[in-house]
Amino acid sequence: MTTAEKGVVYLVGAGPGDPELLTVRALRLLETADVVLHDDLVPEEVLALVHRHALVTSVGKRCGRPRITQAGIHGLLIESARAGQSVVRLKSGDPLVFGRAGEEIAALRAAGVAFEVVPGVTAALAAGAALGLPLTDRKSASKLIFCTGHHASGKDETPVWAGPLPEDATLVVYMPGRDMGRIARELREAGVGADVACCAISYAATARQSWVASRMDGLGEMVCGAAPVLLLVGRAMASLLVGADADSDVLSLIADAVSEVRGEP
Repeated sequence: MTTAEKGVVYLVGAGPGDPELLTVRALRLLETADVVLHDDLVPEEVLALVHRHALVTSVGKRCGRPRITQAGIHGLLIESARAGQSVVRLKSGDPLVFGRAGEEIAALRAAGVAFEVVPGVTAALAAGAALGLPLTDRKSASKLIFCTGHHASGKDETPVWAGPLPEDATLVVYMPGRDMGRIARELREAGVGADVACCAISYAATARQSWVASRMDGLGEMVCGAAPVLLLVGRAMASLLVGADADSDVLSLIADAVSEVRGEP
């Protein structure tokens, strides 16, 4: 059975928040680690799985209000490991997807501290599963692109996407912020058509999940749920537009599928 080793730092993905979506390895490490440093988005249901004698500390930095600096987190990781403790750095989603893991890995390497990355279910994959919606489709979406609407402090404001966006791509925007009007303008400038479907999902794959879908021409007026929010854009989202507003591409795909099953040309 997996147990957390003394003097080692584990960068562990907590997934989207549902304890049932933790990996087995993540669970075993939480059950045996001496120290757990977690993000704000890791829910109590996941933290309840931590060993009862472990030292559990929130090191979250949500909404620009840091409880501790990134350098301070590096110091805690290094000091705890050098003191002979087993350390879990628990991050929501996957540590390597917009989780600042690169900075922490660099600090641990520079300090000569052993570490291991334990992947988790990232929000985009959880959102697709929760919506029952493939993010790729062999007829409408052969590319999957992850980007973020949030950048490091001091970095010039850049669009979520620059240049033409392939028509056969699903674009996933992590941390899009509340200004959907700006994102809508940027994506239209990138060539995304007014009829392309998009969906904003809040707290994907958790009990608090909510989502809203529209075409690109309605994105600017979209009212999203509470953060964390994920924005998905692309023709693979078209099935979320139901009723009279259903995308004709969906009907075409259904007709093609029926013809293929029947063996019709």
